[in-house]
This record gives sequence, structure tokens and C-alpha cells, in this order.
Amino acid sequence: MSVEPADEQSISRQLGRTPRGMHAIGHRCPCGQPDVVVTEPRLPDGTPFPTTFYLTCPRAAARIGTLEGGGLMREMQDRLADDAELAQAYAAAHRRYLEVRESLGEVPEIAGISAGGMPDRVKCLHVLAAQALVEGPGVNPLGDEVLAELGQWWASGPCVPAEPVEPAVPVEPAEPVEPAEPVAAEAVLDEAAHPALGQVRVATDAGGRPEGTLGPVVCAIDCGTNTIKMLIAHRGPDGLPEALHRESHMVRLGQGIDTTGAISREALERAFTALRAIAEVNRRYGVDKVRFCATSATRDAENAAEFAAGVRDLIGVDPEVIAGGEEAALAFTGALANLSTPLTPPHLVIDIGGGSTEVIVGTDRPEQAASMNLGSVRHSERHLHSDPPTSEEIAACVADIDAALDACGVDFSTAHSAIGVAGTVLTVASAVIDAPEYSAIYTDQLTVPRAQVHAAVERLLAMSVAQRRELPFMHPGRADVIGGGALILDRILARTQVETLTMSGAGILDGIAQAMLAD
Repeated sequence: MSVEPADEQSISRQLGRTPRGMHAIGHRCPCGQPDVVVTEPRLPDGTPFPTTFYLTCPRAAARIGTLEGGGLMREMQDRLADDAELAQAYAAAHRRYLEVRESLGEVPEIAGISAGGMPDRVKCLHVLAAQALVEGPGVNPLGDEVLAELGQWWASGPCVPAEPVEPAVPVEPAEPVEPAEPVAAEAVLDEAAHPALGQVRVATDAGGRPEGTLGPVVCAIDCGTNTIKMLIAHRGPDGLPEALHRESHMVRLGQGIDTTGAISREALERAFTALRAIAEVNRRYGVDKVRFCATSATRDAENAAEFAAGVRDLIGVDPEVIAGGEEAALAFTGALANLSTPLTPPHLVIDIGGGSTEVIVGTDRPEQAASMNLGSVRHSERHLHSDPPTSEEIAACVADIDAALDACGVDFSTAHSAIGVAGTVLTVASAVIDAPEYSAIYTDQLTVPRAQVHAAVERLLAMSVAQRRELPFMHPGRADVIGGGALILDRILARTQVETLTMSGAGILDGIAQAMLAD
């Protein structure tokens, strides 16, 4: 079987990356868009892939994630132990899942393993719902229950626009990044297709512009202590930025800078390799304007001029260190514009980076804001030296974080809702729901109880780096520094009156793009 180009384009937009190993469309949402794909049991790169029915609709996935965060999986797990008839039907769904997958091909590495925790556990409601959508009522009883809880997620219209596309234009593989220790060598990707995989696809119109674009195409780049993120966007029908491509490179630019005062040679090379790849993507999309925003460390480092020269040569613009107030406004605007369901104001937006953390409280605009020298890399390197960290190290890290929060001037108790953005917070949220991978499909719009965030933080801190790297949602380059970032999140939430944390897949990049398109 094959998937039509228009469907592949829709699925790419739903997932925020190029889909892998698609065999067929398994189910269509009442809005007409695909919402489940049937995947091959072995991906094109040879990786065994047990999830035959893969949910792609971000709106349904976010609602399911909220159900998971609310404890539905535990309740179902308890019922399996007490209800023999339910357990028998669930085991039958497991056998049916295996039959479908085996009809697509035999993969010895995953023989007898289905997905979602079947036949006797409940680990991923997305999987169960996807099977229920594809195979209909009565096959997976718990999947049927999930769908009943979801309601009409399609009622507000398609989750992404459906557009016909031209054949994909392949991109030549870029030179892979070879980070120095302690950054894992494979730690290049975060959440999107990357030129090194040869999968950036750009359909163009007769004039050579990206198909369907309205007005200029802009590229926003956010260069942080740990990660360089980019967003290519144009103005959508609602006037807000519509993403054409997102990409993230974990380069650990600030590795050791807290003690040496300079960007290391290895970090510069990692960053420049990432920027070469970004420049190629910009060329493919015919980007009209670029804005490169960087952490203050790139200005204050002893060799800041060398970094700035590299950015200028590779991207064509100077790195811009934006003031804390503007950074807060951009993060706040981007995070709130992305929310599909309004939250009760005032809102607290939390953006935890590698070297700094921004907290913003406001309703329609920032009313209180602070940018602090708190970060996942900075505080992990400063305090969490053991593997796993000792209770004494954790206590010292908490004391350091609390001192910064005491001095920041933000009254966290005034917030009625909390919104988390960026990789550190989204990774902790992935830990709350045990996501099968790091993807916006599981975290964007996800709402989780604050108590479960705290439990996830404690679990991550109790793990070794090697154990964290085994988590399917953990980026290898984040495994050794997630502890410091998770503690920052936990201590911020402890000062609030909110009971839940909502995730926004947008943030400062979207705010930067919105400002560029408004010029």
C-alpha cells in the first residue's frame, strides 16, 4: 500500500516531523484528516517498531495525555486485576494486535510484544485508542472507553490544514554532529526532521515559493545554553505564525562556561555544524528574513566575537542578545497563542533553559516577569555530581534555586494557571505520562496534576544517567542535565496555588516569528 502525498503532508504537520514507516491510513477523523496510521513493523532504518496503530491527531492525543495525567491508566490497571471478563477481552485485543502486525511482516525482535502495555498492563492510552479507532468497537474494551471519554475532539475543525503537495525534494545529508563528552554523539535531534536524515521536504509553487505560503517566510532561531532551536513560519489565515518546519539541535554551547568563562572549542564546532544544517534548510524554504536570538553567555564569553563571526558567516545575521523583558514578552505571547483551550488567568508561563529560566505572570500581556540564572545545565554541573545525585547534592541544588526564586520579585501565588514550554518542561511532562517517545503529539496541550509532576521529578532524580537514557522520551543529550531542570520546575510549582500544569508546544520561537511577521 501507499499513502497519498496530501495525507503524508497532513501527517507530517500533525507530528511535527516526517512520518516513518507508514503502510496505510488506518482511520480518518470525521473532519476528513487521517488520525491513525498503520506502520510497518520494521522502520526503513531497520528499527523494530511494535506500534502498528499510531495515533497522529494532536488534538486527540493531547486530550488523551490529559486523561493519562489524571490517573485513568491506574484506574484501568486496577480494574484489570479485579475484573476477569475485562482482562480476558483485553488479552484478546493483544492477540488481535499481533495478528495484524504479523500480517505486515515478521520481526523476531518484537515477536509476542504488542503495545500499550497489553496483554496485562495499561501503559499508553494513545495506543489503545488507536486500535479502537482502526478496528472498531468491541475489539479493545479499554480503547473504547478512552474514545468515549474524549468526546468530539474534531468539532472545531481539522487540526491541520489539508493541502495537496508536489513530490518531495530530497536534501543531501549534512555532516553529523560529533559532540564531545558528556554530550551523547547521537544527540542532534529533538523533535523534527533534520537535514542529516535527508528528510526535509519542501513542496513549491510555480514561482518557487513554499506551497501555500502567505506573505514572507521567516526563520526564528533561539540559541540557548543547551539547544539551538529554529522555526520557519509564514502568516497563517488567522494572522498568527503557521509553522512550516521546526528543528532542534542539542549542542551544549554552554558546557563548562559557568567555570571557564569561554565557549569551548568543541561546543563552537557543534554549534557551527548545526548552523550549517539550518542554513541549508533556510535555503530550501526560500526564507526571506532571519532573526537569531542568543543567550547572554554568547555575548559575555571571552570568545564571543568568534561565535558571532561564525553566526554571521553561516546564517547571514548577527546574533542578538535580547533583553529579559522582551524575552519574557516573546515567550508569553508564543505560549498563549498556541493554546487550543483557554485557561483561567492570570497565567504563569515557565521556560527553563540550559543556563537561564524565565517566569512570566500576566493575563493578556506580562505583568510580572523575571529572567534568572537558573538552568538545567548550569545547576546540574554546579550541584549534581554523583550518579544518581545524593540527597545532599539535591538539597544544595534546591537551596540555590530557592534563593534565586526568593529574589526574583515574582509573586507566583497570583497565578491561576501554569503553562510550561521548551524541552526541559516537556521532557518532565513526558515522564509523567511515560510517553513512548519525545513528541509534541504527546505533550502539546497536555495537562497534568502538579502532584504527578513532583513524583516524576523524584523518579528522574533517583535514576542514573544510563537509566534515563533508556527512557524512550529522553533525548540522549538531556539525560545528564534533566535533574537540575526538573528541580527548577518543581520548586517553581511549589510556590503556586495551581493544581495542574499545561504544556504548550510553542514558546519564544513562536513569539519571535510573530513579531517578525508583524513588522
